[in-house]
Amino acid sequence: MRWVSVLSEKADFHKAVRECAAKIRESQESPPDLLFAFPSPHHADDYDKIPGLLKKEIGASTLVGCSGGGIIGGGQEVEHRRALALIGAWLPDVTLKPFHVTQENMPGPDAPPKAWREWMGVPVNSPDSIPDFLLLSDPFSLNTEDFTQGLDFAYPGAVKVGGLASGAMQPGGNALFANGRRYDRGAVGVALSGNVVIDPIVAQGCRPIGKPLRITRSERNLLIELDNKKTLDVLETLIESLPLEDQELAKTSLFIGVIKDSARSGESKRDYLIRNLVGLDPKSGVLAIGAEVRPGQTIQFHLRDRKTSAKDLRERLARYHERDQPAQPQGALLFSCLGRGEHLYLEPNHDTNMFLEEFGKIPVGGFFCNGEIGPVDGNTYLHGFTSCFGIFRPMETNT
Repeated sequence: MRWVSVLSEKADFHKAVRECAAKIRESQESPPDLLFAFPSPHHADDYDKIPGLLKKEIGASTLVGCSGGGIIGGGQEVEHRRALALIGAWLPDVTLKPFHVTQENMPGPDAPPKAWREWMGVPVNSPDSIPDFLLLSDPFSLNTEDFTQGLDFAYPGAVKVGGLASGAMQPGGNALFANGRRYDRGAVGVALSGNVVIDPIVAQGCRPIGKPLRITRSERNLLIELDNKKTLDVLETLIESLPLEDQELAKTSLFIGVIKDSARSGESKRDYLIRNLVGLDPKSGVLAIGAEVRPGQTIQFHLRDRKTSAKDLRERLARYHERDQPAQPQGALLFSCLGRGEHLYLEPNHDTNMFLEEFGKIPVGGFFCNGEIGPVDGNTYLHGFTSCFGIFRPMETNT
């Protein structure tokens, strides 16, 4: 297994492709088995040309990619500027199945796993042959949360990582690449099986404030009572107890953590799925959040700041690096929120640099997303403000 990540900021798209192609050929003479392509919206006029031009210049067997509001490749994170990143992978003894799906034909929530597998075009011949997935979805035309829940049902135990295409402000503006074509709706990706493992890292980057609270009244995504008190009363008391610095931070960076697994205690920040606050009704004291909840669940309010986000990512990368793996990582894809990067850290290349400091010269590439896809406690979720890594390594050491 071999990976390479390259990037070009050339204004002319054809020159950008040729520059990236030359770097890939320097790394390996044969075409890669799998090529990921992430162009910035500055190249939108050339989106339709990308599959054909990359096939001509590089000749990869499988192409998958999408547009990104910021581009990651070659050790750089390029934000608000023109860029093209290509990530090539040579994957012996790995079976690749690219796909494109749309909302119109998505199976319903009560459909059996067989219906989902037929819709995806990715069969499972035995429990030992369930593939892992790289997913790229258009936020305007496909319900990604329904999508990932269905895949968890159809492919239990499979790792699913990815992100939502970005760079466009209206439906039809994003680009998705698969099967030698450009699409402007639905989702694309690739299923990988054989001698490959995808290790996910999801860095939500929040710190808890106050104490864990029990939901005593709720309706769908509405928090009505916490510990038998109006949610607004609980929240106001909490914020008044915070230091002034955290009170200011709570005005713009307040989130809620929900424990999905009832067996979890809430003692660790890793127990929580972080969700946005959607709205607050001062009269009723009801808080709307970005997740459906039920009475009996545990929640805790969280704050996000650059120090916490950086510490969380560093700890998760270090924890993974310390694990005893049968084979070393060979490449990684990074799906980071548009709200991170220089906007959060006030410096360029933050997450990429941290990854390289921990792992050395392992190629990493990806893009800044409209939402990130990754697992928490074995279930796949759509996240916001996170960095999700998919780290690739061979299952066996002889490749």
